[in-house]
Amino acid sequence: MGSSRCLSFTVLRDRWFRHSFSNSGLKSTTTDLGDGTVMHCWVPKSHNASNPSLLLIHGIGANAMWQWNPFISSLTRHFNLYVSDLVFFGDSYSTRPERSECFQAKCVMGLMEAHGVQRMNVVGLSYGGFVAYSMAAQFPKSVEKLVLCCAGVCLEEKDMDEGMFQVKTVDEAVNMLLPQTPEMIKQLVQLTFVKPVKVMPTCFLNDFIEVMCTEYRQERKELIQALHKDRKLSNLPKITQPTQIIWGEQDQVFPLELAHRLKRHVGEKAQLVVIKNAGHAINIEKPKELYKNLKSFLINPLIPSKEENHTNGNKVDQKV
Repeated sequence: MGSSRCLSFTVLRDRWFRHSFSNSGLKSTTTDLGDGTVMHCWVPKSHNASNPSLLLIHGIGANAMWQWNPFISSLTRHFNLYVSDLVFFGDSYSTRPERSECFQAKCVMGLMEAHGVQRMNVVGLSYGGFVAYSMAAQFPKSVEKLVLCCAGVCLEEKDMDEGMFQVKTVDEAVNMLLPQTPEMIKQLVQLTFVKPVKVMPTCFLNDFIEVMCTEYRQERKELIQALHKDRKLSNLPKITQPTQIIWGEQDQVFPLELAHRLKRHVGEKAQLVVIKNAGHAINIEKPKELYKNLKSFLINPLIPSKEENHTNGNKVDQKV
């Protein structure tokens, strides 16, 4: 925060999130993995041996607190909850040169092992879904159930050239996802919400950029570039865990076709839930619907419905 400012809305909001997480029974921890990588994670203040462990992985944007806060108080009632900041987000960082989701997955797994967690359910949001999928593929004995929210894991490099996305180049995607001006934030909100906020004061947006969007920008740019470069569906490993795929019906970042592609790739172990009137930011735009589906899959036994909806010839298990 600049020395000329006596008040930062973003800093105050961040402090409020910290208070919220703490009140929900979590504590802030940092773990040195010993290879030049330090990981930050919110972990249970006290471990309940009768509860399973659940890991939440955030997407590109602000730190984990900003993306998962609406769900924390409810999920801590049922799980030993872990909410990690990925490398180059929040208080996590690395001196290593790797930028792939495979590297991120190894770092998160190292973090969980350091906390003594051997088995866990994993929920990944957007970019966090790429990391979660990689964890499931690399560490199948550690990941029990997997939830992928608006995560374009099955995208291919050629998809951008063929016009699947709103952006035409990777550089354009970087500028959109890592905004450096109020106007770019407004465009990002328009892209990710079905009903975007209409009033966004420039002073607040400039403050958010200064606090949340400047640190590690080059490294985050390289993370995005690594997702796209030479990506082919044929190289994506298969996973065997029960998997829930949740998608906003009007997602403009990762179009719904990628959800159907992912379901076909995972196969019979996957179920697809499409949330109506929702875009990419389902955690903010439709938190109640998202939590309802997380609960049905992770907490309550899911009874398959006899009625199935069909969209473009692809089976959709649920539309909500």
